Amino acid sequence: MNHLDINSGALVADANEVERAGFIRRTYYHLAGAILAYILLETLLVKSGVAESFLVMLQGSKWYWLGVMAAFMAVSYLADRWAGSSMSRELQYAGLGLYIVAMAVITMPVIYVSLNFAPNPDVLPAAALVTLMLAAGITVTAFTTKKDFSFLRPFIMVGSFVLLGVIVAAIIFGFSLGLLFLGFGIVLFGATMLYQTSALIHHYHTEQHVAASLGLFSSVGMMFIYVLQFLMSLAGE
Repeated sequence: MNHLDINSGALVADANEVERAGFIRRTYYHLAGAILAYILLETLLVKSGVAESFLVMLQGSKWYWLGVMAAFMAVSYLADRWAGSSMSRELQYAGLGLYIVAMAVITMPVIYVSLNFAPNPDVLPAAALVTLMLAAGITVTAFTTKKDFSFLRPFIMVGSFVLLGVIVAAIIFGFSLGLLFLGFGIVLFGATMLYQTSALIHHYHTEQHVAASLGLFSSVGMMFIYVLQFLMSLAGE
């Protein structure tokens, strides 16, 4: 969850229409920029051979994966704090940039496998299209209903711990994660995006567009990875 600094501008819910529209516009511009930066970085990592080397390293020991996951969570927490800071705009952008790099690193094994080992070459664009449709539906739901979905927070927190626990157990004991687990991940990060989108209206401040874009990028990115794995698993790949 994003750290919301109460000193960063007026609450969006209390701002006038022009300020509110400006905040939402800046947030989605930054989200689009973050997605583009992620795609470019991921492409570079795959084409340069870094993704392949990283995957080979991870296959060497189950403890490598656990270490990478622990590092990702630590870096994500730090990036989130930086992005939500009111100390400087530079620190906010450093947080967003750091998270983009962390997301690219943690997801490049799945991206590499989908590009090089999946019998269906269309699985990656198909996952992107499904994610786009899900994200659009969630966004429209949040903005048309204008409901405060903060009640989803306990479900998201508990679900995140369950998700993490199952992943750690799968790494340690060597069992595969099935369609039910991947479907749960899609629902969880869909709910997270709904929560984050609702927060744009009800809980963020007008100068927190960088932190808001990080929250949306995180939920969209993770939802995409679970959709990709779901489609690959559904096809028996």
